[in-house]
Amino acid sequence: MVKVAVLDYGIGNLRSAQKAFEILGAEAHLTADKELVLGSDGVVLPGVGNFGKCAKALTDSGVRELALLAVENDLPFLGICVGMQLLYEISDESPNAEGLGLLAGKVKLLENAPRIPQMQWNQIQVEGDSPLLRGLEDEWFYFVHSYAAEQNHLQNITIATCTYGSSVIAAVQKGSLYGTQFHPEKSGKAGQLLLQNFLKICERTV
Repeated sequence: MVKVAVLDYGIGNLRSAQKAFEILGAEAHLTADKELVLGSDGVVLPGVGNFGKCAKALTDSGVRELALLAVENDLPFLGICVGMQLLYEISDESPNAEGLGLLAGKVKLLENAPRIPQMQWNQIQVEGDSPLLRGLEDEWFYFVHSYAAEQNHLQNITIATCTYGSSVIAAVQKGSLYGTQFHPEKSGKAGQLLLQNFLKICERTV
């Protein structure tokens, strides 16, 4: 059975991510315990709400160092929604807050958006061949966000985009580090398939 650690830093409905993995048969723990996190097959960082509040909660809970240590140990790592944004260095939403800095660049307010936030189902366009998105070309996922990662053509980490006024980065990958701007745990069968793909990555069977 695959062991997944859902990082518990007291922000948002973290239990929904844990439950989504449990439904798929994984042993999922909502935890901030170092031994449990580093003993897992994969680590998940969900996030909702304000970038700055999430960044502060990461630090105050001690989860920030745990997240960095998990990535340093090459554990498959998935950031979801604000959890993906936290992988970056900074966000225009909270200029004085520091992200994890695992990905270069910053998070910016959605440009040319018909309305903010984007709160809807949207179709993704898959780029390349990431194991996280296999079988998910042109599928629909649920988005709730006002900010998104800045387009950076100097680093080739974008694995999916969607269109919302302009092109928006929907998912990224750098080695065993992954991020989705959308919520797979709220995206029906397509979301379940993505989470199953992540479990396969955790099993090192892809």
